[in-house]
Amino acid sequence: MKSTRKGLRDGELEKDTYERLTCAECEKVLKKRDDPDEIFTLRICPECGREWKDLH
Repeated sequence: MKSTRKGLRDGELEKDTYERLTCAECEKVLKKRDDPDEIFTLRICPECGREWKDLH
């Protein structure tokens, strides 16, 4: 699983005009899942199910 920064650099993710992360393949805004026991937030594409870590 890649980080959101690496996903942006590799072209897998894009930011829209409101700075929201979107999946470049599906063009859907990513959903966020925050686990309090982890140091990262999981970003998930609702269309294709790919996941990225959003490090704090």
